[in-house]
Amino acid sequence: MDTECLIQGRVIRPADVLFIESLLAQNPAASRYKLSRLLCQLWDWRDPKGQLKDMAARSLLLKLAGRGWIALPAKRRDSPNRMRHKKVSWVDHDRQPITCSLAELIPLQVRELSQHPEDLLLLECLLQQHHYLSYTSSVGLNLKYLICDCQGRPMSCLLFGSAAWKCAARDQFIGWSAAERERALQQITNNTRFLILPWVQVRHLASHVLSRVLRQLRADWQKKYSRALHLVETFVDTSRFVGVCYRAANWIELGQTTGRTRQDRCNQIQVPPKRVLVYPLSKDFRGALRA
Repeated sequence: MDTECLIQGRVIRPADVLFIESLLAQNPAASRYKLSRLLCQLWDWRDPKGQLKDMAARSLLLKLAGRGWIALPAKRRDSPNRMRHKKVSWVDHDRQPITCSLAELIPLQVRELSQHPEDLLLLECLLQQHHYLSYTSSVGLNLKYLICDCQGRPMSCLLFGSAAWKCAARDQFIGWSAAERERALQQITNNTRFLILPWVQVRHLASHVLSRVLRQLRADWQKKYSRALHLVETFVDTSRFVGVCYRAANWIELGQTTGRTRQDRCNQIQVPPKRVLVYPLSKDFRGALRA
């Protein structure tokens, strides 16, 4: 390794890889699980609630090994991360067509699933079955929303997760330096999934859902993670979508990505360019992110 990369939300430099190699050499009998926890302790790598981020550390070690930069001990058993190996279960849900007006569905029920964990299996099933990207468990800071109508019928699902490490259009819009970005990136979240269920055909529903969720997103983030949130971003695949609902909900279009993913600081990963849109959650979001 001769350059830095962003992996699991951390900037990993050549010196960090040497440190991990030394840790592995000093603990030849340790399991991958023990090594990940030890690495967290040595780096004081914790979430906002003070818990060791051992799942993120295990993913980091696996990615370093996958790139040939370290050699991990043999795997002894399946990872204790239940979400990574969990099969998404089928959950029965009403799929009768809904084609009425928006006025007949409101007020919508906006359920943030850390506060409504009983709905998590349903959200996973809906995304797995009906979103073109399917469902994968979120790594890092994240919020999950299930949106139901006034009768309790599911209408929509949204996921918010880690922001892109680097996005030229977004970074120019904020006007921050690389050091400011590294320090404040976790005050931005990425809308990684947005699904209106396919049997729901209601004009203006998508933009209404976005507006409703954005009204409470910042407070929900603060409640779950005890930290501020100032900006939301999303990346729209223009080969599939136009992004009309985002613009109707007052998101700001900034341009297109360059075709690199959030993990790619090494020019190794290429994806189709996507349209970049953002939504500020505070009036002085630039000042807060650059502070």
